[in-house]
Amino acid sequence: MSDATTLDRETNSPRAAFHATRAAADFPILAEALPSGKRLVYLDNAATTQKPTSVLEASDAYYRHANANVHRAIHTLSQRATAQYEGARDKLAAFLNASSRDEIVFTRGTTDGINLVANCYGRPRLSKGDEILLTELEHHSNIVPWQMVAEATGASIVVVPIQDDGSVALEDFRAKLSDRTKIAAFSHISNALGTVLPVKEMIAAAHEAGATTLVDGAQAVAHARVDVQALDADFYVMSSHKLFGPTGFGALYGKRALLEAMPPYQGGGDMIERVSFSGTTYNEIPYKFEAGTPNIAGAAALGAGIEYVEQFDMAEVFAYEHDLVARATEAMEAIDGLRIIGTAPGKAGIISFVMKGVHAHDIGTLLDESGIAIRTGHHCAMPVMERFDVPATARVSFALYNTQADVDALIDGLGSIQRIFG
Repeated sequence: MSDATTLDRETNSPRAAFHATRAAADFPILAEALPSGKRLVYLDNAATTQKPTSVLEASDAYYRHANANVHRAIHTLSQRATAQYEGARDKLAAFLNASSRDEIVFTRGTTDGINLVANCYGRPRLSKGDEILLTELEHHSNIVPWQMVAEATGASIVVVPIQDDGSVALEDFRAKLSDRTKIAAFSHISNALGTVLPVKEMIAAAHEAGATTLVDGAQAVAHARVDVQALDADFYVMSSHKLFGPTGFGALYGKRALLEAMPPYQGGGDMIERVSFSGTTYNEIPYKFEAGTPNIAGAAALGAGIEYVEQFDMAEVFAYEHDLVARATEAMEAIDGLRIIGTAPGKAGIISFVMKGVHAHDIGTLLDESGIAIRTGHHCAMPVMERFDVPATARVSFALYNTQADVDALIDGLGSIQRIFG
């Protein structure tokens, strides 16, 4: 074996040695010429990741060579489309270590998956006096659907608080559990602060209390090895576009028994077994939840995204990202007037911050003039902003293609802003 590869201990398959600079060359948009003439420094990965050439080619190849609907047609194009669509399900089931490919339901993304569970699992089972347990860290997508279900059923929302460093203490989570807790829904990694929650322990505690769990894995799938069986998650949701795949596509993992007991989310083609005006029988899982013509190109491209990350030793990638975050954090803390919001130990590749006398939007605008793309605002996590008494933060988020040169550019840009505003 050449020095460019290592052997994966679990599968004995060759893995490409990871080098961020080489990885960056796989993403065409990172060579984009900006109107300012500056080099693009893309640090908005928590919002969406960029796409490698292989993902772009997979989407293009579907439309060029397999553009047809899936499943029931017998012609060649339909068979090609079905192979790509169902092949992506197999890849994702293996990636998440689901016990069966039937436990992978394709959705429009994390938000869609949470709404599916809230409406098809939560709504039929909740009633007045029941409780839904959330954390103060949640994205709006893991708050609003549960509020809507609670309003419809008479259930109550109970919230686990955030500590001063942006973490969620396991003892605080346990203290909020009771025999009234029917569902506990929480992030794997906070999109606003980068906090990594102790999800395995939280799931175990919820199960001890008799509650069903949903984990929002949108931020985790590209930054941590996710094993849904080891976690014992009841439901786990993710988005393709956070895993170097296309927007508008994602998946819900659910334990087979739970999915089989749930009613369909939407009615239409492909989610049925037989239809007549006297009644309809539904398809088996996962197809029961996949009404209508699906995003076939999205599935093919997600499959390519999974193959892209799987070529690397992900433990090496994660260690690299943590080192990049540590370097960036140290340099940012040395800038006068800059305060990092969320300092939980072991956090993922997200740094949210404020600067004294400078609005977050001004930070984003001035960095953009230097070719540096970050996110500013409340990050669809208004309760987090309220907890830390800030109207908004600037957020830097890293991916495997970011380099020390990107960190240096960011620090230079922030230093210039500090000098401008004094």
